Amino acid sequence: MAKQTIAETIVAVRGGGDLATGTVQKLVHAGFKVVIFETEKPLMIRRTVSLGSAVWDQTTTVEDITAVLTTEKNLEKVWASGRVPVIIDAEGESLSKIEPTVLVDAILAKRNIGTHRKMAPITVALGPGFEAPTDVNIVVETMRGHNLGRLISSGKPLPNTGIPGVIAGKSAERVIHAPASGVVRYVHQIGDQVSQGETLFYIGQTSVPSPLSGTLRGLIAEGANVELGLKIADVDPRANVDCGCISDKARAIGGGVLEAVLMLGHQQSLF
Repeated sequence: MAKQTIAETIVAVRGGGDLATGTVQKLVHAGFKVVIFETEKPLMIRRTVSLGSAVWDQTTTVEDITAVLTTEKNLEKVWASGRVPVIIDAEGESLSKIEPTVLVDAILAKRNIGTHRKMAPITVALGPGFEAPTDVNIVVETMRGHNLGRLISSGKPLPNTGIPGVIAGKSAERVIHAPASGVVRYVHQIGDQVSQGETLFYIGQTSVPSPLSGTLRGLIAEGANVELGLKIADVDPRANVDCGCISDKARAIGGGVLEAVLMLGHQQSLF
């Protein structure tokens, strides 16, 4: 591949959730042309800090980055407007047309659901389910702690524990999983202050109460058809949490991705 400037370099990011959004912001700030690949019905719960929410809302803004739902034919037009294009392409079928120099798997599925090194000259993945350099060039550690954001060029990140991080002394109890299957209907919105036992939303006719008092920080999109056991909401035990601000974890991971892309780009003399 011929050498190119950063402003000419296309980065495809698989996934548009909250951690992916922290990554996208870093890449956009550095001058890359970023495109987000999302599913037809994204299931992220931190929607107010997830650029992939553009699939539901057509356009969404997180801090200083605006994303818009479009198609691969209109990427240049969206980039020219200073926004980030989001396309519905869960399988990455349009990669051959877009030909990104960089591909980042930020799906956070805890397993590899199809990303491989042949997808782009530079490949980076977030968290468990990947091994470098077998699956991708570099894996970025996503587990909170001393190694958060560390680049792994040989080996695997720490395995998924299934236990959410501790916030104000609360861990697993702050995350809500669907007690039934059905369509989500709101009572509260993200950012609302809620009390333990208060109904947050309904799944069909099933009332879903808050497990604790605090700020409703995460909530799957209204109208989503969810399956029993799916993670669908998150209550932060702290009061009045800013639900529109990218998290410290997302910023750390995003910084790791940007470091990996720049390092590999210079090593391969791509830009």
